Amino acid sequence: MINLSHPRQKTLPTMYDLPSENPQEPGLPDEFHDLQPDLLSWTCISPVYAKENCFIAEDLNLYYDVDHTQWYKRPDWFLVLGVRSSRNIQELRWSYVIWQELVSPFLVIELLSPGTEDEDLGRTTKTADSPPTKWEVYEQILKIPYYVVYDRYENRFLGFKLERSGGSYRYRELDLSGGKLWLEELGLGLGIWQGSYKQVSGAWLRFYDAQGNWISTPIERAEQPQQQAEQERLEKEQVGGN
Repeated sequence: MINLSHPRQKTLPTMYDLPSENPQEPGLPDEFHDLQPDLLSWTCISPVYAKENCFIAEDLNLYYDVDHTQWYKRPDWFLVLGVRSSRNIQELRWSYVIWQELVSPFLVIELLSPGTEDEDLGRTTKTADSPPTKWEVYEQILKIPYYVVYDRYENRFLGFKLERSGGSYRYRELDLSGGKLWLEELGLGLGIWQGSYKQVSGAWLRFYDAQGNWISTPIERAEQPQQQAEQERLEKEQVGGN
């Protein structure tokens, strides 16, 4: 058993210090990168697109260049419109391959972490012998309409919209000072919700509807009748007490 009080063990390595079995990856997924994409997937229920016509992926390899079939990016979460989701276990994708699917993602969300922040925010530059950067792939190659970055440590919610200027495409940063981003094509908005998800409290990204209501998860929908009944009981007790 490890003695954590031993003086030589006071500073333990984090996930960003430990090697991955893939030498190109600096670390392993953490709990937040499991919970946050899960909440996004459960609340992404569009009134415009049927669920089966929306492909949602979490931490899935995205292959983007038919001439370089080993090149890929792995968004924390992405949504493709007009591409059907898998209908049975045999159809479940190993990855998302652009030259087979022929449809680029509509929305990509990256969750900032110490090991990926520079690349997620477009601060890295491509070298002559390396694949394109994440920003280049999303903006110039796949031309993804919306790119969102969220930093849970500083509660930073950044959104970028692809716009054409002259003969080129560039991401324009959007004003998200209100903590919400409306996606007209999807019929949903994306915003910061303060609450508890799977017993973990904090500020989370989740989708909301045209009326500004947060889209409920299946568990929340199941609990709503019970909560309503409890509220009615309390109201009756208050009336009776008066």
